[in-house]
Amino acid sequence: MGSLTYDRVVVEFEDRMLAHLQLVIIQKLRRGESFLLSWRDAAVVGDGRSSAWLHPAIPLYFKFAGGHAPTINANWVAQLTRSANSSQGLVVTAEESASFDANLPPKVEPAIGIRSAAQTRATKASVTER
Repeated sequence: MGSLTYDRVVVEFEDRMLAHLQLVIIQKLRRGESFLLSWRDAAVVGDGRSSAWLHPAIPLYFKFAGGHAPTINANWVAQLTRSANSSQGLVVTAEESASFDANLPPKVEPAIGIRSAAQTRATKASVTER
């Protein structure tokens, strides 16, 4: 289980998903673009959605649990990039939805957990259809 740390908030993702998100996020930030990152929370922590406004001036840290980089799915990266470039922002979606028609709404993929340096409350996420 990897994590993305942004402005004292830690969001946990599976390493494979985090690697794909990293490519898209870094691509946007490298161009100096700010954008919204959204994911679905798990029912065990109250369900719902969470979002963070990502800005190039705020430090961002990716931590991967595994020792090797996963194979990258270009279709998934393309889908996530389209999402990041939309007015809705980057919505974390499942890899399976990347193989479907680009005109269909993607399956929303949640983060596994959220924790803040100021708070120790852990948040889990669930998989839902959009």
